[in-house]
Amino acid sequence: MIKIEALSHAFNGVKALDDINMHIKKGEVTVIMGGSGSGKTTLLRLIAGLLTPTAGAIWFDGEDLAKVGRKRLYELRLRVGMVFQYSALLNSLNVYDNVAFTLHEHTKLDESVISTMVTMKLEQVGLRGFEQMMPSQLSGGMAKRVAFARALAMDPQVVYFDEPTSGLDPISAGVVSTLIHETTQKTKMTSVVVTHDVEAGLNIADHVVLLWQGQIIAEGDAESIRQSTDPRVVQFIKGEPNGPIPFSRSQTAYIDDLMHKPGYVRMQA
Repeated sequence: MIKIEALSHAFNGVKALDDINMHIKKGEVTVIMGGSGSGKTTLLRLIAGLLTPTAGAIWFDGEDLAKVGRKRLYELRLRVGMVFQYSALLNSLNVYDNVAFTLHEHTKLDESVISTMVTMKLEQVGLRGFEQMMPSQLSGGMAKRVAFARALAMDPQVVYFDEPTSGLDPISAGVVSTLIHETTQKTKMTSVVVTHDVEAGLNIADHVVLLWQGQIIAEGDAESIRQSTDPRVVQFIKGEPNGPIPFSRSQTAYIDDLMHKPGYVRMQA
């Protein structure tokens, strides 16, 4: 479904991704994991066509997103759904109107048909009957599920999830993870999940990609990641503070950096 070739991206000269190559297969859950600053969200935004890469190609069903025109890019986006990290529900709209939003914007369906479709999508996420509630009245887990229903509204081929379990209690996180896995299997859609939640990611993944400092350091099925002997993978999976993945991303010596600051005066012994 999606093929990434020699993909690189930089912000102000700092590389967020460096020569990434990967395949995302149709009908599977691909989980992209890594620590903060590893480049996983940047990769997701590139795959979704929200950023243009510095170099490389992103093939979406045979078309390079980096080269298609704006009109075609918008047409391709109608084939995908997105669940944002903080749900991104429209606070002035109730649950019904949030889920129906893309249907109102991009189709000419009769309202009775839209109503039926919204009911179906809310049933999928276990929230049928909550149509009139406002986002401010929802728990974090419920808001994530409404965002999921909205992403499913146009029956997309691909759905992108940015930290879908972030900030949720264990039960809500489990519910959302199960929904992603079961919906992918039932609808044959393709799911791409970015997360730092190791257990949730490994439990639902058909394929795992592990990033560190903008590069892929491991990929494979969940079991191969769990059994990896790469010390970087072991450190991430176990959440160990000490190991080859450092806490600091600084590339210069601390004292050297201070000495080159304007106004720095070195104390004499």
